[in-house]
Amino acid sequence: MTMQTDPVGGLRLGLNIDHVATVRNARGGAYPDPLRAAKLAEAAGVDGITAHLREDRRHMTDADIDALMAHLSIPLNFEMAATDEMQQIALRHKPHAVCLVPEKREERTTEGGLEVAREENRIAHFIAPLQDAGCRVSIFIAADQHQIEAAARIGAPVVELHTGAYCDAHAEGRFDERDAELSRLAEMAALALDLGLEVHAGHGLTYDTVKPIAAFPEVKELNIGHFIIGEAIFSGLDSAIRRMRHLMDEARREMRDIGIA
Repeated sequence: MTMQTDPVGGLRLGLNIDHVATVRNARGGAYPDPLRAAKLAEAAGVDGITAHLREDRRHMTDADIDALMAHLSIPLNFEMAATDEMQQIALRHKPHAVCLVPEKREERTTEGGLEVAREENRIAHFIAPLQDAGCRVSIFIAADQHQIEAAARIGAPVVELHTGAYCDAHAEGRFDERDAELSRLAEMAALALDLGLEVHAGHGLTYDTVKPIAAFPEVKELNIGHFIIGEAIFSGLDSAIRRMRHLMDEARREMRDIGIA
């Protein structure tokens, strides 16, 4: 398994393909195939594929994870709830990365970050066998000091900061709130790096919102899904990925030119 080489400024792009499966499952058939989307994304230059196997299997299925593990040549980031069932699936496959996310059956998409600070002992014991199996463990959390500090204490090597509030504020024209959220994300990304954590970010990012996040020098990876899959309906998957990659790279170049990145 190989990583794409030398992303600009060290910033990787992971594509979440869950909603290819959402479209497939709307008709209960075999098309569109998430594996085909993943292979097209690989050709378009993404650095990894993210797939969330939900407890209710509303989009990705166990067979999808089997196929991705068997046929991808770039890393799979396996998103999952912190349950015994999901832990066993992850230990069977041993994907490159495992990202723990909160999960509610009634939600349309992941709402907020994982509660780590109140469950340090349980999550520390939960991630230990995954790390022993060689998986890079990340925890999807709110940009909150207590959660970041807790993630560092339990030995999680990576945190993924939830960018949903920032993106929602931008989409709804609440620009003061957007700017406040962006400042908070920047501050917490710096804190996480200071604590020795690798910093990722994602949720709700679009062409209009990605550059300020991509400009954070602490962030090593962005995971983006729903927007790119939606844009692919109009422009094709290759084009949608390449435009997002261009914006990310442009943000890093601009920061490098002023001596920040």
